Amino acid sequence: MYNLNGEYDVRIDSKGRIRLPSILMTQLGEGTVRLVVNRGFEKCLLLYPEAVWMEKAKEVNQLNPYIKKNREFIRYFHRGATVLVPDNMGRILLPKLLCEHAGLDQDLVLLAYHEQVEIWSQSQYLGMVAREPKDYSSLAEEVFGHKDV
Repeated sequence: MYNLNGEYDVRIDSKGRIRLPSILMTQLGEGTVRLVVNRGFEKCLLLYPEAVWMEKAKEVNQLNPYIKKNREFIRYFHRGATVLVPDNMGRILLPKLLCEHAGLDQDLVLLAYHEQVEIWSQSQYLGMVAREPKDYSSLAEEVFGHKDV
């Protein structure tokens, strides 16, 4: 179980590599870390520890592929998924097609939460933040108000 967290400004180099912040690498664990990157649901990329990806893939792979919507989702979910192993400096090479999909430019924001890291272009991220609800309290009530505390 991972409990990743943090918001990190990083830059992508001319070779398409980003350096994961050392505090994030610590959260990912000791030793050789294997990660999987793929398209996000919004205009970003999602980076998972490999074990988390395998659990998500297992769930998706249980969908009935004879149903067209399921088959489309399975295909889209897996398309572009790439295993990455950070080098000894904590750098990972992001696939060019995925970078193009997410509109990544030089300045990026990594948003780590739960068991994943979203990789956003800084401009896309700031646009998403600008669309946040003005009343965070109302959103919290809508999402969690039904739960007993």
